[in-house]
Amino acid sequence: MLKIFAFFNNYSYIYNYNMPIGNPIIMRSNKYILFQKAHHLRARVAEYFNYIKGIHHIELLPFKATAKSTPEMREQRVWDREPQPPTLSGLALFLGFESLQAFLLYEQNGAYASTLKRARLQIEAEYEKQLSGQPATGAIFALKSLGWMEKQAEKDGSTSALNTLRIEIVATGPTPAQHEQEVTL
Repeated sequence: MLKIFAFFNNYSYIYNYNMPIGNPIIMRSNKYILFQKAHHLRARVAEYFNYIKGIHHIELLPFKATAKSTPEMREQRVWDREPQPPTLSGLALFLGFESLQAFLLYEQNGAYASTLKRARLQIEAEYEKQLSGQPATGAIFALKSLGWMEKQAEKDGSTSALNTLRIEIVATGPTPAQHEQEVTL
């Protein structure tokens, strides 16, 4: 892992070059401030969603033809870097967080939590799109891990609330005998 340290105006800059694009992490008084301005974070989130789209170019390649005919040349997409599905872990790594827990803490009470919540919503929207395709089990699992729950709607349209069943054991009949001598036939 290559890290370069630089010091300027009571800030220490750490550049991590293991990421696709070097990420400056700014530290002051033992607290991580990953982004100085909200628009920097929004730009990095947009870069992540562009990065996962992959890179491709168009080539003229022979199209499948019958044995008797000559192959037809058609433009086809050739991937230089395959597209990736959006994930919270991938976003956290791309933004420079050291763990998913640090990302989740920053999302809950960080300075720019609303931007991260919007990025999470964007990831959930991508998984929602996959629900209409076949098979959707991976998308269902991902959405459940993001906090979604399956709810059945009642006939009137409202969702059913959790019902609590209270069980009370009531003694009925004679009390059981403690010893064989107490039993009478």
